[in-house]
This record gives sequence, C-alpha cells and structure tokens, in this order.
Amino acid sequence: MDLETNISGPIAVVGDLHGQVDKLGIILDRLQDAPRFDERWIVFVGDFVDRGPETRETIDMLLEFIDYHPRTTAVAGNHDFAMCASLGLIPAPEYSNWAGRWLDHYDSEATFASYDVPFGDLEALKEAMPQSHRDFLANLPWVVEHPDYLIVHAGLDPLTSTEMQLRILRQKDFSLNRPQWLCEKKYADDPVPDDCRQTVVSGHVWFRDVVFGDRRILCDTTGGREGALSAVLLPEKKVLTSSRQRRTVSAPPPEPVGYGRAPEPARSWWKFW
Repeated sequence: MDLETNISGPIAVVGDLHGQVDKLGIILDRLQDAPRFDERWIVFVGDFVDRGPETRETIDMLLEFIDYHPRTTAVAGNHDFAMCASLGLIPAPEYSNWAGRWLDHYDSEATFASYDVPFGDLEALKEAMPQSHRDFLANLPWVVEHPDYLIVHAGLDPLTSTEMQLRILRQKDFSLNRPQWLCEKKYADDPVPDDCRQTVVSGHVWFRDVVFGDRRILCDTTGGREGALSAVLLPEKKVLTSSRQRRTVSAPPPEPVGYGRAPEPARSWWKFW
C-alpha cells in the first residue's frame, strides 16, 4: 500500500489509536460530518498497535475507511516501527534488538491477544496477520508534508536543519538504531527548528487535551489507555473528540497526564454513511 506523503487543502489529524477501535469509530463518524469532508485529507499520526485491546480490529476499520475515503494517509509511530522490526517486516540492524525492546517495553501483549496468538511468539503473530495489515504497517511513511503542516509522529530535532531531517524522513533510514522522529519524547517540549516555516503536528506524548503551541500541535489525548481520542481540523483549529463534548482548544500547553475523560459508548462509523 502506497500512502500519500504530499498533500494540500484542509486536513484532519487524528491522534495515536493504540488499538482503540470504539473510539476510532466515533471519530470517523464525526469526521464525515465535518465541513468539507469530501476534500479533506485525514491523516493518522501513528501508533496503531499495542496497549488497547483491538489492534487487529482497528487496522481492519482503518483499511476499510481508506477504501471509502481515499484522501486518507498516515505516518509510522514508534510502536508500529518496533512491531515491524520485530517481525522482520522492515529492515533493521540486528544489534538494535527490536524484538527484545518491543516485548519488554511496548505493552505489546494486547497486540498478540488481538490476533489470538500467545504472547512472545513472533513467528505465529506474523503468520496470523493478514497480508494487508503487514503491508500497511511496513509501508507507513515517516512524514506527511503539507504547505502549512508537517505531520511526524514525535516531532523534529530543534538543532538540525528542517531540510536535512526531511531528507532522512522521506527516504526512511532503517539503518538507524532508534529513529528519533518516531521515538523521542522530549520533542514534545522542544521548539521546532528555526528554519521550519510549517507547523509540526505530532502525537507520541500523552496530554489531557490537544496542545496548540508556536508552530506546534500535539494531539495524543489517550496514550492508548484512557481519555478521549482527538482529531484536529486544520486550518480551522477545531478539535473533534470521541467524548460527548465538541470544542475548539487554544490554550497554553498543559502538563502530560496519566488520566483522561471516560470514553463514550461504542458506535460503528460505517452505519452512519
């Protein structure tokens, strides 16, 4: 599957999914009711797997949505990268030991359970995954570029030129032991590079609400554990959530938290087409 990496026009950026299919269904319902849906690009900011209980169902729903709304794209998160490297779906240096990292530190038990595979059996998991799931995860871009926005899972290094970083992100340098643009949490607090003229939109670090900063938007509002999933409409800066409340958020960056709002009961987005 080849996902688009250069887009323009109105967009909606959806935060980290982490196997939360009910919340995804609510967000997709609300996105199709949003203004200019037919021309709006829907961009998922990565971390489709782990933590939440329904990785398999979440990817199934997402692939159905891509068929329904082709103006949909996504970037890879560190959880997606770790899973793909562990299963041999992408090239990775042996010394990186991604399998050990993923099994020990990424809350990956839920992913094995969603495919009905014993935890830790990497070969069985690879066999249990539909080819469409493997293709989707293995081919995720590392960056999506828009004239006004750059969407990348963790953010950009403030001390390195934007163009140099974009060259690495476009080609996906799998020789790196730990791609920082997918993995580095401190980028949530760092400014963007001085030469970056676009707003950088990311997930990766869990906040209670969407954070709007100086050329920076952070949209992971569940951490894969609790709270409402968010989608940011741009350029409107309107936030849709999977809770009952709809609002525009424009506030100073809050501190990351370990709790959130209770989710709304599940709905199936395709029933509302």
